[in-house]
Amino acid sequence: MEESLEELAELAATAGAEIVGRAMQTRPSPEAATLIGHGKVEELHAQVKSERADVLIFDHDLTPTQQRNLEKAVDCKVIDRTQLILDIFASRARTREGRMQVELAQLSYVLPRLTGHGAQMSRLGGGIGTRGPGETKLETDRRRIAQRIKKIKDDLEGVRAGRALHRQRRSAVPLATLALAGYTNAGKSTLFNRLTRAGVVADARMFATLDPTVRPLALPSRRKVLLSDTVGFIRSLPTTLVQAFRATLEEVREAALILHVVDISAPVAAENTAHVREVLAEIDAAEIPQILVMNKVDRVPGGSPADTDTIARRLLSGSPEHPNTRAVGISAVTGEGVDRLLQTIDEVLLLDPIVRTVLHLAPGDGATMAMLHEFGRVLSTRYTEEGSEIEAEIPQSLERRLASKD
Repeated sequence: MEESLEELAELAATAGAEIVGRAMQTRPSPEAATLIGHGKVEELHAQVKSERADVLIFDHDLTPTQQRNLEKAVDCKVIDRTQLILDIFASRARTREGRMQVELAQLSYVLPRLTGHGAQMSRLGGGIGTRGPGETKLETDRRRIAQRIKKIKDDLEGVRAGRALHRQRRSAVPLATLALAGYTNAGKSTLFNRLTRAGVVADARMFATLDPTVRPLALPSRRKVLLSDTVGFIRSLPTTLVQAFRATLEEVREAALILHVVDISAPVAAENTAHVREVLAEIDAAEIPQILVMNKVDRVPGGSPADTDTIARRLLSGSPEHPNTRAVGISAVTGEGVDRLLQTIDEVLLLDPIVRTVLHLAPGDGATMAMLHEFGRVLSTRYTEEGSEIEAEIPQSLERRLASKD
């Protein structure tokens, strides 16, 4: 409970709030009218007045009735965890797709919470004195929101179709996509910048990255892959957000390899790891091969962890067994272990494997020689009267391409 409340405080700080007080209550069952007990409501009211607080944030989803009753009782704005996360997402969305996804999540959250405030927004009723000129404001608002939700969903379906077309075109050329996934603030964007020099925003605030970014990455074998930096996960991620960001999360589901980044310096690293794996299972990405990237080893007391397998087993102890998981300890800030991570990616990635071959090039075939150096690794070169004999390690797709040219 305390860890969840601490995370809520961090979310509130990310949204720009200043924390002036905290409160917890343990009850056998929630109060239908206010979620918390009557005495706790009075205590919060007094605390809100003494601290001159502007907003009261609950680490629990509130029903529309509970939210309305609490606002009346404590005399300040009341929001829940879902509203807070939606507010952060709305402030971070930059692309048109990101803004559409956030708006869809917000409207889906607001629609069932629309309530009347007085006669001007009441439903039409029967009897003398209750008949109106037509549709009331409440019904009008609901209809407009429903229409807007349908419009955004249709637009996002177009985005999904476009992504599917791009993936289909990429599959014609064996170019694997790797997806960075992990708990928010685990260091995904810092690692993304370290690997690709992309320069995306990376700071200590939660959900610093919202819109996904894709950049090319060259592996030690000279294979080219695409690396995608995605939105961070969090416990109790609102269902409306998971549904709204389906188009973005499909990039994770369609990846050939998932780099699951974990902040091993966090006291709740194992719980965060288990939660991310639950979300991956929820979006049908649990069976994709994974590398457990244990980040921030520079913050672990005593320096780098000597036994990564032991730490990995501890992190995965609360998760379902995954037969395709490898573990690597790194520091995205200092660069420690990043070379080992790239080597592990090369070993695990099955798409377009590296093969060793011997090629006979004609004199003056500099184009093929340049291609071998760019996309592969030349092991030896022997010159003969007919040209040159090259032994190299190259992607299988390049070997097929050169064979078809012959």
